[in-house]
Amino acid sequence: MSVYDAVQEAAAAIVRAIAPRLPKVGLVLGSGLGAFADGLEAPAAVAYKDIPGFASSSVVGHAGQLVAGKSGGREVLCMQGRVHAYEGHPLAQVVLPVRAMIAAGCKVLIITNAAGGIRHDYNPGDLVLIADHINLSGDNPLIGENDERLGPRFPDMSTAYDPELRMIAHQQAYAEGLVLKEGVYAWLKGPSYETPAEIRMLRTMGADLCGMSTAPEVIVANHMGVRVLGISCVTNKAAGLGGKLSHDEVKETAERVRPQFVGLLSRLCATLAP
Repeated sequence: MSVYDAVQEAAAAIVRAIAPRLPKVGLVLGSGLGAFADGLEAPAAVAYKDIPGFASSSVVGHAGQLVAGKSGGREVLCMQGRVHAYEGHPLAQVVLPVRAMIAAGCKVLIITNAAGGIRHDYNPGDLVLIADHINLSGDNPLIGENDERLGPRFPDMSTAYDPELRMIAHQQAYAEGLVLKEGVYAWLKGPSYETPAEIRMLRTMGADLCGMSTAPEVIVANHMGVRVLGISCVTNKAAGLGGKLSHDEVKETAERVRPQFVGLLSRLCATLAP
């Protein structure tokens, strides 16, 4: 089956499962950040295992389901957890959920993640808008034959993280009593955390955050012509800048910032819906 056909099949299954809802805003909720979907009004959920082509996440803190419902009075569609390349999935399968959400009607994507803070003034619990990314994985979800029905062979990534959406996010954060920082996100495949030497390299290259997701999803979203807002929750200081790294710390920090994170996303959903 072609990538295009796989996307259409998955999108059709999503539309059937959440009917009659027609969400225009899609959200990808990263490690420990899935709580936003729990607060949606009139939710309708469908497990990844029930959508053709979707893989189920094996990572704690990723529920592995799509949830449609209302937030801020607007219909939204949430990925409550994601799958990663480090779980052994090919990139085409990692990005299939984002492609299917777009094919199902989402015009704006809010993509979130838990990230390690590289900049010295980034502290656990900070919310950071992603201004750009550096792909250090050695891979790209667009490698292979291109189907023009999905997007161009050589998509422009100059404004992969939409500047206007970032401006709106700053405004909505201010209304929520928050100050958002901005930074450059470095994508590495994982699953081992980076070494202190790698973090020094990343800082020299201009990275402010690092993590094991997001960039491939943003690449295909831009390929399909959808506007993207990226938000990182700094859940730990990167290697060499703090203590020992663990996934438990990631989950604990995400839980601590839950009220601010949910409040900001609710405002954004109400504001960004086309």
